[in-house]
Amino acid sequence: MSTLALTRNEFKGKRLRAFAIPLAILAYLVYVAISFDVAGLAERAKAENAQSLVRDLYSYKTHVTMDNRAQKLAIAIEGERKGEYPEGTAPDWVSLGEVNRVDLLDGYWVELEGRSARFNIPGYGMVATEASRRGVNVELPPGPTPDWISVSKNRVSVTTPNGRLMATRNKTDVFRYFIGWELFFFTLDSDYHGVGIGELFDRAMAGESDAILNDFWRNKMWRHGEVVWAIFETLLMAVLGTVGAALIALPLSFVAAHNFTPSKAARFGIRRLFDFVRGVDGLIWTIVLSRAFGPGPLTGALAMLLTDTGSFGKIFSEALENVDNKQIEGIQSTGAHQVQRYRFGVIPQVMPVLLSQVLYFLESNTRSATVIGAIVGGGIGLLLTQAIITQKDWEEVSYYIVLIVLMVMAMDVFSGWLRRKLIGESGH
Repeated sequence: MSTLALTRNEFKGKRLRAFAIPLAILAYLVYVAISFDVAGLAERAKAENAQSLVRDLYSYKTHVTMDNRAQKLAIAIEGERKGEYPEGTAPDWVSLGEVNRVDLLDGYWVELEGRSARFNIPGYGMVATEASRRGVNVELPPGPTPDWISVSKNRVSVTTPNGRLMATRNKTDVFRYFIGWELFFFTLDSDYHGVGIGELFDRAMAGESDAILNDFWRNKMWRHGEVVWAIFETLLMAVLGTVGAALIALPLSFVAAHNFTPSKAARFGIRRLFDFVRGVDGLIWTIVLSRAFGPGPLTGALAMLLTDTGSFGKIFSEALENVDNKQIEGIQSTGAHQVQRYRFGVIPQVMPVLLSQVLYFLESNTRSATVIGAIVGGGIGLLLTQAIITQKDWEEVSYYIVLIVLMVMAMDVFSGWLRRKLIGESGH
């Protein structure tokens, strides 16, 4: 009878747990939704901003800007001086004169005259603005104002599929988007801007290859030379941090392994040291070391070195504790001293595990070096952060992200090849 009662109690306990666990998970999800204000996040999300961001990743915009104070027109790619057209010149879709006309295609056009602007929008009508010291006056077609037109005392913004007009007291901007990354190879002041691939190849074969490469390498908009150096710094941080940690952790792991160090106090001290350095995240070490040594790629490498030393120490010591003693005894029977027993009896057994882990961490640190570089001011992470902060050249952000992905893929392929090569040789 008691056995039957016990069985019933166990059944009730299992049934209670079957209901309690899903209810606990549901309660946690409800708490997260309330605590993180998920509903408010959905309300604050703006599809227009998301679309603009995505569009900026694969396209660029040319600014046609009228300075309402100096009455001077400027045309610049991405609004940068490095991409500004020389005075008196313009792309073929901008007509210069007393009235400057910007053709946005499909019947959309903007005319800039003095402090006034007129934006013709097919299917809607004419939007006219005029800047003054008191603000911006605007005239709209009759009827309700559509949501793609924003009007305030000091600012008027009109966003259409073909282009955008933004007028303030100080300037009137017209934006037109184009697919691609303009000036990626050569800037406007280069002799090779706008030259076709065939002609560029002919000129390179005619002896202008150095000049062509120099103009590309020193591109003021995309800074290819700086980007290549930044990638090199990122890889250098990853390699120094990973290899340095492995070299430090290997001898210390012998002390942490119980079958190589009989002293409990020594093992305890080294193991706690490993716990400490790996217990603090690499980003925290980065902030601490940057205060101590200042920013720079070496600081980032030291941060990765500290964290990985703890991780490698734990992995290496566990691998050493699982070695086969028969191989060590065989080496010892030949009269080999302790260092030789470790070199020929232990290292060949653990080398495949050690190399596999080191190469895996090298791949991981290649990604981590990007984030650490953003903090210590080095590598491709710094350039990526700068591009994000400006919030205007998102095609540069996508360019850096593509390079980071390619860098990680290249490191993955390289480490895979090196792993097969070295571990294969170790196996022999």
